[in-house]
Amino acid sequence: MANVGNQLPTQAVSKPSSGKHGNVLPLWGNEKTMNLNPMILTNVLSSPYFKVQLYELKTYHEVVDEIYFKVTHIEPWEKGSRKTAGQTGMCGGVRGVGTGGIVSTAFCLLYKLFTLKLTRKQVMGLITHTDSPYIRALGFMYIRYTQPPTDLLDWYNDFLDDEEELDVKAGGGCVMTIGEMLRSFLTKLEWFSTLFPRIPVPVQKAIDQQMKARPRKVVQKEPEEEEADVTEAGRQGERRRSRTPRRTPSPKRSPKRSRSRSHHRERDRRGPSFDRELERERDRQRKERDGRDRDRERERGERERRRSRSADRIRERKRSRSGSRERRSERREKERDAGEDRGRKKDRDHHKERGAERERSRDRKSRAENDERRHKEDRDRHREDRKAKRPSRSRSRERRHKSGAEEKARKRDRSQSRERERERDGERSHKRSGSKERSRHQRDSSNEQSKHGERRRSQSTE
Repeated sequence: MANVGNQLPTQAVSKPSSGKHGNVLPLWGNEKTMNLNPMILTNVLSSPYFKVQLYELKTYHEVVDEIYFKVTHIEPWEKGSRKTAGQTGMCGGVRGVGTGGIVSTAFCLLYKLFTLKLTRKQVMGLITHTDSPYIRALGFMYIRYTQPPTDLLDWYNDFLDDEEELDVKAGGGCVMTIGEMLRSFLTKLEWFSTLFPRIPVPVQKAIDQQMKARPRKVVQKEPEEEEADVTEAGRQGERRRSRTPRRTPSPKRSPKRSRSRSHHRERDRRGPSFDRELERERDRQRKERDGRDRDRERERGERERRRSRSADRIRERKRSRSGSRERRSERREKERDAGEDRGRKKDRDHHKERGAERERSRDRKSRAENDERRHKEDRDRHREDRKAKRPSRSRSRERRHKSGAEEKARKRDRSQSRERERERDGERSHKRSGSKERSRHQRDSSNEQSKHGERRRSQSTE
């Protein structure tokens, strides 16, 4: 999923060269992202607070002082900056995936601690600090994110019954002890809207067994201590309401706890410089409060202006709608008038075209009548000319007819004479052919007789 620390098979542990109890701490998991949720890491790296203000802090002690002054909860997001209402499934806000928001100063400072590459001694100084429980809480959270799962119980074992209280929720409302917070770190994967790195199943089973075998110790308080706690809680509530930097009461310092600061730093912090820092912090918070009030006033005025603008827009819209209706009605009337004008114009054009067509038809008729009249006149004139030329033509026809009859008579006479000559020639030729045949028959018969006589002679001789 989105959590980098969940990739157990590929995790690498950079072990120190000086052994398990050396001063150099091993880093478990991703050495660049500290196994943080990618969305939280992206918001941390793009935060102006981390890029500008925390960039100027170069030492471990400066970062611890910044935690003391700035951290009021250890939730990953600031109150009201992340809207997860109505989201379900992967975007539900508890699975480490979803919409982002304004990342908290606690997680910015936690990643700043990671960039310093803390030693074992510095981490022990964080988790045993006596000034603020939030310094201790960030130290324990640093261990949860960066240390191997098998070493977590060794780190947390001495503090599982710690009764120092802190409010872990942004905006307040979730007070728990250090011991309860550490038990939650060991047994639960979720922390508000993010996820811790996963613990392997065998290691988790061993941790659960030890948690069951070690029930919580309930410390019985005396009535005087309870009254003192109530009054102290009242003072804390007043401090929270006044928005001044508050210091949660820490348990009495045991001789075993070692403070991480030198005596001269302690003396300077409790001297005039500390008061100046406190006054400066109060002034800064007062300015922030005034700025927030001004922002609220500005937003309220902006909201009022938006409402008035929206009302003006509604009125303008109504006026524009009524005006648009009037304009539409006027446009429709104009279109209707224009349509009627176009219809009248079409009728006029049609009448004009019909009149012009009638004129053209009349012109055509008059032209046809004139042509017909001219044709009749020409035909009559031609007839008269033909009548005038007819006598001369009849005489020439008679002459032609007479000459033709004479020619025919001549031709007839010639043909008759030719036929008579042919008949005469035919009779002559017939006579000649008859005499020729008779002579040929006589020759044949004489030849036969001579042949028959010779045959008889030959027979007689034989």
